Amino acid sequence: MARVPVAATATVRRTADRARRALHALTRRPGHDRGKGPVPELAARQNPYARALGLVCVVLLGAWLGLLTVGDVRVPVGPMNTTMTLRPSLTGGTKINISPLGALELRSHEAPLRLDVDVDRLDPERSQALVEHPERLAGLQDEIVRDVEHGTLDLAVRSCMAVVAGATALGLAVYRRPRRALASGGLALCLLAGSGVTAFATWNPESVLEPKYSGLLASAPSLVGDARSIVSEFDVYQKELARLVTNVTKLYDVTSTLPAYEPDPTTIRVLHVSDIHLNPASWKIIASLVKQYAIDVIVDSGDTMDHGSAAENGFLDPIPDLGAPYVWVRGNHDSTETQRYLERLRNVHVLDDGRAVTVAGLRFAGIGDPQFTPDRSAVPGGDTVEDLAGARLASALRDQRAAGTPVDIAVAHEPRAARGTDGTVPLVLAGHLHHEGTEVMEYGTRLRIEGSTGGSGLRAVERRYPAPIEASVLYLDRDTRRLQAWDEIRLGGLGLTTAEVSRHLAEENQPGATPSPAPSPSPSTPPSGASP
Repeated sequence: MARVPVAATATVRRTADRARRALHALTRRPGHDRGKGPVPELAARQNPYARALGLVCVVLLGAWLGLLTVGDVRVPVGPMNTTMTLRPSLTGGTKINISPLGALELRSHEAPLRLDVDVDRLDPERSQALVEHPERLAGLQDEIVRDVEHGTLDLAVRSCMAVVAGATALGLAVYRRPRRALASGGLALCLLAGSGVTAFATWNPESVLEPKYSGLLASAPSLVGDARSIVSEFDVYQKELARLVTNVTKLYDVTSTLPAYEPDPTTIRVLHVSDIHLNPASWKIIASLVKQYAIDVIVDSGDTMDHGSAAENGFLDPIPDLGAPYVWVRGNHDSTETQRYLERLRNVHVLDDGRAVTVAGLRFAGIGDPQFTPDRSAVPGGDTVEDLAGARLASALRDQRAAGTPVDIAVAHEPRAARGTDGTVPLVLAGHLHHEGTEVMEYGTRLRIEGSTGGSGLRAVERRYPAPIEASVLYLDRDTRRLQAWDEIRLGGLGLTTAEVSRHLAEENQPGATPSPAPSPSPSTPPSGASP
């Protein structure tokens, strides 16, 4: 029998040993070699620095998810409803979103958390309470401070719960070990507490004096100054709302979806406003519309004031500088004292008792509202006196026509009085109802009712939703002095950012109709049964 060499035997033995080790490696528990601990390629996963970094990532992500889910509170602050939220941030600070002005940022603190405050809307009930009890305004600042403190405390508690819950839940999902999950929640709470201490230590109350503006408030620093005056802040609101009108009308100018009517340079453009009710923002809007639409004359169909007192007369001072002549009739909230004050202002034409004036190539006549009801009280015989006012105006219109100087546009505040002119004038303008409307009456006179250009003034808080701000641009042919088309302009009320411009054509300018306007009403007496 032949003997196997010793060297060959050793080689076979070594090969067999290697095979057994390979088989063992394929079947052993991952990450371990029996009796030798973790294998080298997985040892890095057990590095303490790597474990700490992973835990921090889990904590931060879980805390962020928790804040996103339940980390905000709704807080009433004075007459406003707000939402407060904490957000992760590298720079900290406070961001206040104010519709429709935009947003302002304050460097209030240095911490990895930013406070977001969204001013949602003006609460009608609380606002109405301030209007009915103006003595409460004296304590409004202290009330706001208390509301903010209460909201901040509520937000801090809710944020703690959200951060701990989010980090704990994510830690449990990742590690599947209760101890690791609790460690994640505890670390999240420590990080939030540290952020709060840092924010408190770096708190800068003077940051309100140097805010950073964005959105519509981009130009506000030059207008607001130190941001402490409520008057200045409201002035910003007025100017920026007027700028919104400007932007919308520019957009409207390039829109190709409007009805086919192109006013030529000779077209007379009339801006119809009504029921301003002491809203100072209205003057900025009107001035913007005058500029954008190249308005020739402004017609105000009354209720410019709210109580008609002499103390309110200063509100009328911007009228001469609006950029166009101002034709005005008295409303039921305008007193004779208001009328006398306007008669003394430059560039203002007051219509009453059928008196007619020619402005911008158009002849106007109007009558003031015979009722004066600033307290909205019911006056006995109210409809009757409005009918009588309409009859007086119609009589004056017939006299003007008989004298060879027919009136192109009649103006009254109350639609009931305006209806009395049917058949005596091509167009009559009115207001009072706080919503727009147009109709052609039985004997051919078109009645155009304007909404409230002041958004109903302070009375807007009586509604569930803010009243819109409305005005109209009327286009009249210079030769015939008849209405060709009109644009309805509608802005969202206080706290809203919507803006709409819609064009309407007179029947004779509708597609397929005869393009030339109908002749003016004949000087003959209206058919039997027409209002006088």
